[in-house]
Amino acid sequence: MTKQKIVVVGAGYAGVSATKFLAKKLKKDSDVEITLIDRHSYHTMMTELHEVAGGRVEPSAIQYDLQRLFSRKKNVTLVTDTVTGIDKDKKVVQTKLGSYEFDQLIIGMGGEPNDFGTPGVKEHGFTLWSFENSLKIREHILETVEKAAIEPDPEVRKAMLTFVVCGSGFTGIEMIGELIDWKDRLAKDFKLDPNEFTLMVVEAMPTILNMLSRNDAAKAERYLEKKNVKLLLNAPIVEVAADHIKLKDGSTVPTHTLIWTAGVKATSDAADFGLESARGNRLIANEYMQAKGYEDKNIYIVGDLVYYEEFPETPTPQIVQAAEQTGHTAAANIVADIKGSEKHKFKGNYQGFMVSVGAKWGVANLFDKIHLSGFLAIIMKHIVNLKYFFDIRSGYYMFQYIMHEFFHIKDDRNVTRGHSSRYGNVLWSVPLRVFYGTVWLVEAMKKIVGTGDYLKPSTWFGDGSWFTDKVAFPFPWLQEQVTTGASAAGGGAEATETTAKAAQFGLSYAYGEEPMQVFDHMPKWFESVMKFMMPNQEVALFMQKFMTIVEVLIALALIAGLFTWLSSAATIGLTIAFCLSGMFYWVNIWFIFVAFALMNGSGRSLGLDRWVIPWVQRTLGKWWYGTPKSRYGSK
Repeated sequence: MTKQKIVVVGAGYAGVSATKFLAKKLKKDSDVEITLIDRHSYHTMMTELHEVAGGRVEPSAIQYDLQRLFSRKKNVTLVTDTVTGIDKDKKVVQTKLGSYEFDQLIIGMGGEPNDFGTPGVKEHGFTLWSFENSLKIREHILETVEKAAIEPDPEVRKAMLTFVVCGSGFTGIEMIGELIDWKDRLAKDFKLDPNEFTLMVVEAMPTILNMLSRNDAAKAERYLEKKNVKLLLNAPIVEVAADHIKLKDGSTVPTHTLIWTAGVKATSDAADFGLESARGNRLIANEYMQAKGYEDKNIYIVGDLVYYEEFPETPTPQIVQAAEQTGHTAAANIVADIKGSEKHKFKGNYQGFMVSVGAKWGVANLFDKIHLSGFLAIIMKHIVNLKYFFDIRSGYYMFQYIMHEFFHIKDDRNVTRGHSSRYGNVLWSVPLRVFYGTVWLVEAMKKIVGTGDYLKPSTWFGDGSWFTDKVAFPFPWLQEQVTTGASAAGGGAEATETTAKAAQFGLSYAYGEEPMQVFDHMPKWFESVMKFMMPNQEVALFMQKFMTIVEVLIALALIAGLFTWLSSAATIGLTIAFCLSGMFYWVNIWFIFVAFALMNGSGRSLGLDRWVIPWVQRTLGKWWYGTPKSRYGSK
């Protein structure tokens, strides 16, 4: 059978969404080949470009290697190349390095900044629409502030420390928000007064954040004013020079930094494809996302590139939600075409809009009903971003996102205001780690040695130290036979039970004061679980011996600093289980809190985790994802 060749051009939100859907739905179709072509070997999280440009996170935080995203998708071939043209009649995608035949084609090459022909923007301004743009802005700001610190002319210095963002949409407001947070660090590093910095938003419209409700936008405006951001509204920029911008009213603003976020248009690379276009160079598609006039060629347009009017004179918005949904629609219709089922019409489902103003404050409008601001809005934005990783099935990058946003952060620039940052010296955890491991080892050894001699293994295990006469007391269904045996051995059941519980955990109490149990009896639900796991005394005795060995292994791992996070988590689980069993005392509840403290990477200082964990990460990463490359599928 002739193979069906599907080519997806562009690894943005729409392209990744479409390719993931196709790979999943067609994974059992051996006669289908899927090729994803992009000029980069990575997917960029475009919604977080401002975080790199504003110095909050490292550049790698928003770069997601395509092989890591598609490593388990055996029916997807990755190609790093630039598309130069499309032969619609021969159904061939032409690239700089080769060509690719297609039966089905998805074009999702995205958009690019629209400067509306404003003089000087290309020469002297900075745009924020690519990974490279964000790095360029970041480096320019650092270089400009460094030069301003030694500039003797106060007017030139003031212009150099004036940072202007053109456009008050989501990108513009999020960019100025990052500058609000970064300003103090820049001032400190270059020995400047933070008050010397001027932050400004210039907007041609009379209002800001026009995709939000006026009430939500007003909250953002008040916050910006509180942070001393100057808002110039009804002020179109008509010219950009190296050291100033000129406004429509004839006034000028001295600045060496203009970040242009005022508009988006379809990528100019698609202009030569010979497909019908609308305003902003966007390519027209029908309700199935098929390119107008080429429906019979199975060419689909998705993402920021597509122009489809959901409502009269209202095309799909150039936002992430629309990009993913158009990509999903196109992919679903390709699957329908291959399998001979009915095609689906596009129907937008926009669940809300969110904008962050720095790392700690934002506004959100969800489902046109829920309005959030401040801390809660930022939390919601993180939840939405985490959902994105779930949607594209990337647990690896979900974990990386959490680390970058919550733990690997400096200057308190996250929603927890730095309290979750892990930047600290874990060396001081080493004594606690060794002590904690030793406590577990001592307690485990008491069970093994019993009344024997620690230096004579031949004396171990021989006196009931594995608690053959005591293990059953927490379990009512085993209690009768064991207490009968204990009484016959010469002790009252009550005394034996109390002693057993204390002895089992090596507990002792002095001055006649008996310690208080966390639970004096086992909860019913936990009892049913235990009864299922240990239906008779033989299994219970085996489990006790097994758990003692586990305790020894955990203790040694903690002392050696090996798999410390996992070992600490296991001690928390064990301690909780002991508490529920009615065999743990409040005096030792510190076991749980110490374990949490040791989960801060304490094994990486004077411990084996310093070498073992990186080796495990490299080995498992290579096995699961393969080796990331700078180029894929080049011919």
